[in-house]
Amino acid sequence: MRRIEWESIVKEVEKLCIHMNIYVEEDLKELMEKALLEEDSPLGKTVLKDLLENQEVARREMLPICQDTGMVVAFVEVGQDLQIANGSLTEAINEGVRRGYEKGYLRRSVVACPLQRKNTGDNTPAIIYYDLVEGDQLKITLAAKGFGSENMSGVKMLKPIDGAEGVKNFVLETIQKAGGNCCPPIIVGVGIGGTFDKATQIAKKALLRKVGKRNDDGGIASLEEALLKEINNLGIGPQGFGGKTTALAVHVETFPTHIAGLPVAVNINCHASRHGEIIL
Repeated sequence: MRRIEWESIVKEVEKLCIHMNIYVEEDLKELMEKALLEEDSPLGKTVLKDLLENQEVARREMLPICQDTGMVVAFVEVGQDLQIANGSLTEAINEGVRRGYEKGYLRRSVVACPLQRKNTGDNTPAIIYYDLVEGDQLKITLAAKGFGSENMSGVKMLKPIDGAEGVKNFVLETIQKAGGNCCPPIIVGVGIGGTFDKATQIAKKALLRKVGKRNDDGGIASLEEALLKEINNLGIGPQGFGGKTTALAVHVETFPTHIAGLPVAVNINCHASRHGEIIL
């Protein structure tokens, strides 16, 4: 049985909270640079240049890439031969978020009660999903989920007869409705299958994939390509000002479902797609 100290987890989560709010992953930066070269709209090109400059300023000045530093979502894989010493894993993650958002001067955006709206003051609690796996390692993948894009997400319980065409139609309706409110260019996560809640979970997890990496299933990869093309044909463009760069990538994940159901969820990341992982 391997042991990991509670404080070690706290420190790593703290560092990652700061890092992911400042630095954009190279894969996302490269896709935006490619989009700049291919964009036809003069205004769209100007917006993309501004967004790339914003990334550079954030990196140079050690400032958050966006004022909405998000609600932290964690996907955690816990090895069954691992023990957390001197505290709970949940509290270690929340304490890391607490310290990271304070030390990084990141905006605290979490309210304790959705109706009373009193701020918790430290951006906790995080949303945490656990998966027990073989081995003795701990893998924590964090995302800072801004709500400009989160608010534009959607879920629908389709009928099996709706099939792939029904899925495509719902995804396109969701993106069309979102327009510029989700700060395009966006990354679109789509979850198909499971139950009402599972579809939304895998849609969010799909956003953590390396940007633009296709699903290993050839049929699903083809669906991703078709959706990306059709989303960009909507003409929403960078920040909603028109153009052919509405989405940089579409990631689709699936899960087995009931014979009577076809749940589908769409979760959106804005151009500041912030995430990273820790392996201990």
